Amino acid sequence: MRWYFDFISPFACLAWPRVRALMRGHPVELRPILFAALLDRNAHKGPAEIAGKREFTYRHVLWRARQAGMPMRFPPGHPFNPLAALRLCLVLGATPEAVQAIFDWIWIEGRAGDSAEALRPLAETLGIADIEAAISAPAVKQALRDNFEAALADGVFGVPTLVVHGQPFWGEDAMDFALAVLENPGLLEEEEFRRVASLPVAQSRI
Repeated sequence: MRWYFDFISPFACLAWPRVRALMRGHPVELRPILFAALLDRNAHKGPAEIAGKREFTYRHVLWRARQAGMPMRFPPGHPFNPLAALRLCLVLGATPEAVQAIFDWIWIEGRAGDSAEALRPLAETLGIADIEAAISAPAVKQALRDNFEAALADGVFGVPTLVVHGQPFWGEDAMDFALAVLENPGLLEEEEFRRVASLPVAQSRI
């Protein structure tokens, strides 16, 4: 399994505890990717770029966090540029501990994660003395690009996405669906699941 995520997404933060719990019994590759690149690729706007949807999304995610018993505090500004956080995660090997620390910094403590300077105190506690040099390394930049290409190959169109048996399951609210398919790989081969996968488009706006 592979889990694609971006620290810009509060829903990725909400999904993370369940992904980490899943990792206790199953191998899951953690793949940070740039959500904005997916939006550009598909000519989409993110929910935080649409008036009305932005406010609803922020309130919804806070309610979801409350229902899950998770403390959540938004960073100073959103959306923000997550490149430094994504690259820091890769510098640290995209380990569960690194992912947890960065999510906590941005979404639990409500701190900025939009620059090397903002992340410097966190990086130092994680053993990175020179964050600018670390996240500027060509290998780190290439790793982020490689993750993006892998995401496209896996059919990823949003974050967070958990890929199970080659199928992408998008969104924090799709975790139960993903786990059902993990337990029963034949679920998607049932007649109605197969039918809707090739359902004709009745009308297009384009």
